Amino acid sequence: MTFKEKIYSHYTQMVQDRIDVFRDMISNLTEDSKNDAKGSAGDKHETALSMMHIEQEKLTNKLKEAIEQKSILDKIDPLKTTENIVLGSLVKANGIYLYVSVALPKIAIEGINVIALSPQSPLGAHLMGNKTRFQFEINKTHYTIESVE
Repeated sequence: MTFKEKIYSHYTQMVQDRIDVFRDMISNLTEDSKNDAKGSAGDKHETALSMMHIEQEKLTNKLKEAIEQKSILDKIDPLKTTENIVLGSLVKANGIYLYVSVALPKIAIEGINVIALSPQSPLGAHLMGNKTRFQFEINKTHYTIESVE
């Protein structure tokens, strides 16, 4: 497995794990609200159900976000290499590895830090469509693209 494939695999698994956790949490809240509905009455019961519903809405929104991230990652072919930076490109700029995909936490693969960023982010937008040796500046930081996979 190439370095780029390992990165793709790690991020795909990370997002799938988040989806699974959110689904479990929503399922548990749904089950708790059903059990609570059977045994309670009064204002405290209504408040508890309302709080559970609000929490469920928050988790549902996080689940939707994770599913959207997964659908974007599913569009990426980790074996594809191009000269120009596109969705799924692994870019080395200023000694930093950037994975153009979705905004996700920094990871370390083979002891090398990798930052996943969205093509819509300021840095991602400057990278898209460009090639090795392209130079640009963001917030007074000068970047040079060293390699594109």
